[in-house]
This record gives sequence, C-alpha cells and structure tokens, in this order.
Amino acid sequence: MEWSDFFLGMYDNRPIDLILLETVAFIFGLWSVHLARKEHIGVYPTGLLATTITVYLFWTDRLIGDMLMNAYYSIMSVYGWWQWSRMKAGKRLVRISRMSTKQYYIAFGLILLTMLLTYIIYTFFNVTLDWTNYIDIFTSGLFFTAMWLMAIKKIENWTLWIIADIITVPLYAYRSWGMLSLQYLIFTYMAVMAYREWKTSLDN
Repeated sequence: MEWSDFFLGMYDNRPIDLILLETVAFIFGLWSVHLARKEHIGVYPTGLLATTITVYLFWTDRLIGDMLMNAYYSIMSVYGWWQWSRMKAGKRLVRISRMSTKQYYIAFGLILLTMLLTYIIYTFFNVTLDWTNYIDIFTSGLFFTAMWLMAIKKIENWTLWIIADIITVPLYAYRSWGMLSLQYLIFTYMAVMAYREWKTSLDN
C-alpha cells in the first residue's frame, strides 16, 4: 500500500465539506491537548468545538456508538470548563493533585460501567462485534474516565490517555484510518509531555 493511500485513501469519495470539518476537528483536538498540557482553561472550549464537530461527523457516517461517546466528551468538556474556572479569593479551587484511594475505586468502577454501557449501545444498534469492537469498548472506558480525571485535575488522567492512545494508534492503522492513526500517535506524544509537565508542577 502506498503511503498516500494509507493516509488519504479513506477520503477519495468523501464530500469536501466533511473533509473540511474533520480537518477543523483535527486541528482543534491537537490544540486542546496542547492547552491541557499548559493547564490552560482554553482546553475546554477548543475541545468542545472538536468533539461537537466529531459528533456530527459520526452521525453523518451512522457510527452511533462513536457519536454517543463524543457527545459524552462534549458534556464532560462543559463540566471540566466549570471546574477549572472555579475561583475563591483569586485562587483556583481545583489544582493539580494525585488521586485518593477512594477515587481509584471510583475510576475503576467508571471504566467498567462505561465498558458495559458501550457494549449495550453496540448491541442496541445491532452492531456485529468483532475483536476490534471489543478493543473500542475497552478504550472507551479509559477515555471516559480520563475525561473525568482531567476535569478534576488528577495527574493520573494522563496515564489513562497514554494507554488508550497507544492502543488506538495500531487499531486505527489496522482499519486503514491513516490520518486518525497519525492523530492518536501525536496525542500519545503530547500526553507523555503533558504528564511530565503536570508532574513538574505538582512536585514544585
């Protein structure tokens, strides 16, 4: 397979307006992760734009499960935006910290619950599941939980992003979604850098 076919082949018969929207979502998605690295509240409006566009794109492609997942990301972006904007006496109420033991249990339960709900969504829409769908179900649990942990500024959110991104890169490559695979490869690098920057901030 030619590299150009791998990265661009999926766009051969795609309407130009959808390609442009996907490009905007791609750019704002990367920008959102960059802002998250810097602990900048702009992570949420940029991320919200990216996920809202993605919801529309998945709806257009009738990928209902993926559409609902990104709808959740949009909702969590609003929640995170509110959390990060909370101030008292000129100081942020939500600061970078580590998870408590209770939060580890909640996170584990949220991963399992999300996996179950994702499986139910797939079966409700009569999707024939193969091994790639089960990987999707697993990474959905990680991504959903990472969004919650980011909203409350727990450094462990980056660990979940890194794991899920690493899994997603070869998965999308296997599906011949070259551009999406590249996007998640970039996300992986940015998440590693973000973890290092948040850890430095936490240790100081």
